[in-house]
Amino acid sequence: MRIFITGATGFIGRALVNALSILDHQITALVRDPESPAAQALAHSGVRLVKGDVTDLTSLRAGMAGCDTLVHCAAIYQFGAGWLGRRRMSAVNITGTANTLGIARELGLPRLYYVSTAFAYGETDGETRDETWQRRSKPKSHYEATKTKAHELAMAMQQEGAPLTVFCPVAVAGPGDHSSLGQFARLYVRGRMPPVSFGDGTVSFVHLDDLVAGMTHCIDRGRVGETYLLSGGPLGIRDLFATWQTMPGGAEVTLLWLPRWLAVVFCKAAELFERLFGLPMLFSADLARSAFMDMRFTGAKVAEEFGVKFRGPRQVWRDVLNSERRRWLA
Repeated sequence: MRIFITGATGFIGRALVNALSILDHQITALVRDPESPAAQALAHSGVRLVKGDVTDLTSLRAGMAGCDTLVHCAAIYQFGAGWLGRRRMSAVNITGTANTLGIARELGLPRLYYVSTAFAYGETDGETRDETWQRRSKPKSHYEATKTKAHELAMAMQQEGAPLTVFCPVAVAGPGDHSSLGQFARLYVRGRMPPVSFGDGTVSFVHLDDLVAGMTHCIDRGRVGETYLLSGGPLGIRDLFATWQTMPGGAEVTLLWLPRWLAVVFCKAAELFERLFGLPMLFSADLARSAFMDMRFTGAKVAEEFGVKFRGPRQVWRDVLNSERRRWLA
């Protein structure tokens, strides 16, 4: 296929492009800076680069010309964004999705794929849910709110007859992950993880490699008009850290678990400090609220239809911590 992909330099996008390239698909990537190291790495692997942005209709139209498949991965995933960051997140996640899918329909591309998120389904009320679950909770972060709105736009297009397949990954874990949890994992393997934590929620996880395997199978053999959750299953936050503590690295025990109210207060204060001094956004009120969410999702539909074997969440994190340790020691 001749695939046009957005977000190709991102955490998921890079891995997906590598997998699709191995399958001999011809790939065109929309990139904001073709001279960046990440974009140049794509070019050296045979990917055609088009300079542009999902908020720019002209670059989208030019990039998709001659392609028969769209994979829309571009999104901003960030907790604790300031006013300008939230504005940019809304532009990319909502307007960018409307622009990208709209141009693809205008040009008549026969196959469209959108990478949404399980966050669009909201909390799961203590049960493990599948693709039929309907949101009942309010968003806990600006990221969740923007991706929920984008998901609704995509589903409306799907219902109008667009040849659109929607991917909904749960929390994606893999080496090099830029999320707060990925940063905590790197602190842990370096022995710098503090023995204080928070969160009584439950999160579903999928390893990056398993996610990409599921997505490539769906792109090659999936049914048009379907929505697919990609998940290795749920794990409680306390069980997550207990799993980490079986591996070499940071604190072997957690001495203090902050209650929800104190976690939010602490993270709000830390967020202001990080923003004031230009530090990486590790703690944020968004993170604190999300750590108490109930997000239990199954990837059974993808596993049954395509034979994809998702590793369980504990094995996901054992593999990620081992990978991060190898990267650190290299």
